[in-house]
Amino acid sequence: MELRIFTEPQQGATYDDLLRVALAAERLGFGAFFRSDHYLVMGDGDGLPGPTDAWITLAGLARDTTTIRLGTLVTAGTFRLPGPLAIAVAQVDQMSGGRVELGLGSGWYEQEHAAYGIPFPPLGERFDRLEEQLEIVTGLWSTPVGASFDFDGAHYALTGSPALPKPVQRPLPVIVGGGGPRRTPQLAARFAAEYNVPFRSLADTADAWARGRAACADAGRDPSSLLLSAAQVLCCGRDETEVAGRAAAIGREVDELRENGLAGTPDEVVAKALSFRDAGAERLYLQVLDLADLEHLELVAAEVMPHL
Repeated sequence: MELRIFTEPQQGATYDDLLRVALAAERLGFGAFFRSDHYLVMGDGDGLPGPTDAWITLAGLARDTTTIRLGTLVTAGTFRLPGPLAIAVAQVDQMSGGRVELGLGSGWYEQEHAAYGIPFPPLGERFDRLEEQLEIVTGLWSTPVGASFDFDGAHYALTGSPALPKPVQRPLPVIVGGGGPRRTPQLAARFAAEYNVPFRSLADTADAWARGRAACADAGRDPSSLLLSAAQVLCCGRDETEVAGRAAAIGREVDELRENGLAGTPDEVVAKALSFRDAGAERLYLQVLDLADLEHLELVAAEVMPHL
């Protein structure tokens, strides 16, 4: 099972902070460095020095790293028009030599939309727009060179698009994430290489994966072709003192983290990670919230990764 690092820069991080984590993850053998796509701090905290843009960040990392895969978990469909998004992601894929993955979702954090003047339609409309966005982005990338792409939807229309540039990867992996009972697994079955379920219990995650695989079968797709993944908060320490210190550093309680994430000693983290693997996970995204604690990544690489 592959382990990937997943960061939340809206909580307070510069590009250089993210680069240090990405380079450490690359050096230590993690499969990818991913980041959220948010513009406003969540919960307590001031968010200083302020948000960084996901795809500007990934463009920088595409040039400042060499082997690690890069992506978003997930880009909010409300933030960008689908045509320019397809251009940006394809360009970053070229800049990285073909190491980019696009996680795309409907958007959910209403306060950040209000804070930065971004329209926030009702949930049903956001999902309608997401479906069209997935059709457009994947359609632009798959259109043969020299042909044009047209789309006439309820929310977006493209006429005579040259459908350029193309990503290096054909196809570039798309990730659909979330625990929605119906539309999310259907969209994953239609458009995604990977279906990610974030921050749910093992039982709820397995149920969501089952819906994703069932949606594949309903769509005539081989269910085994949909890669299954989960995201869980990480808090690992060599002993109880170290676990407690890392929990305190991110403002969480140890018992709560053990219940709702991958927390405890390396043996505990391995055991819980294996339970996700046994339920079908091929990848785990480790949500790292203290970006200054690179020893945390080193511990997991040395004491957890070899057992998975």
